[in-house]
Amino acid sequence: MKIVTVGLGLIGGSLCKAIKKHTNHSVGGIDIDRKTMSMALSQGAVDYEAEDVSKADLTIISLFPTTAIDYILENADKFKKGSIVIDTCGVKKEIVNAVEKPLADRGVAFIGAHPMAGREFSGFEYSLDNLFDDASFIITKTENTPEKELNLLKDFAASIHFKKVVVTTPEDHDSIIAFTSQLAHVVSNAYIKSPTHSKQLGFSAGSFQDLTRVAKLNEDMWTPLFIMNKDALCFEIDFIMDRLAEYRRAIGESDYSTLHDLLRDGRILKETTPTL
Repeated sequence: MKIVTVGLGLIGGSLCKAIKKHTNHSVGGIDIDRKTMSMALSQGAVDYEAEDVSKADLTIISLFPTTAIDYILENADKFKKGSIVIDTCGVKKEIVNAVEKPLADRGVAFIGAHPMAGREFSGFEYSLDNLFDDASFIITKTENTPEKELNLLKDFAASIHFKKVVVTTPEDHDSIIAFTSQLAHVVSNAYIKSPTHSKQLGFSAGSFQDLTRVAKLNEDMWTPLFIMNKDALCFEIDFIMDRLAEYRRAIGESDYSTLHDLLRDGRILKETTPTL
């Protein structure tokens, strides 16, 4: 299969490296940054620099959300008829709604996807050929998604060592990801702004590191992700603010019984939460 990846950052670069490591697919790359393109070629992450997407059986669009939509629509006539186009963005509904039909009208299947892995660093230089080992690969399906292409994408994800393939709808993806990913980034980014942060050196250990890890985010990427999923994310922010108010009230009033119950309930939820 001929694969072209558009955007060779952390995710796009890591996907290319995983494909080259685990499969015999031909991989072309497209990136506007010459240094990135040079690194990808020299490290063997891609076989060649692609001129466009016209010969790709599978095109992976690994760009920021609004840029991904623009690129797909601007190049809609260039995608190979009968091919598959996927994206790797952290929101799905708005992207699928924008590009699925225009591509379908040209005989191209668009399937929204989301590799559930990342790092607190961005850019090709931080890409890894094992970034997706043991991770989930989310595929979003609509009533128009062709079954053959869906199954091909499932097999592709398994071939590059994703541990689990999850098929869902764009709407459910965005609702759940607001809780599992986006809220965590908002909370971490807000938490680190405490005035006490300037005094933490020597007093911080695992808890601090765990809670602040994703505060180091790429604001250029996360700003549109949050806005594009604002309804679901605002629901989660409102919910956690209400729960924090319960803890605040119990602590402020020295209500041992209520605080004990709140802490117990949270512990039990964590202990009974299934892992990947």
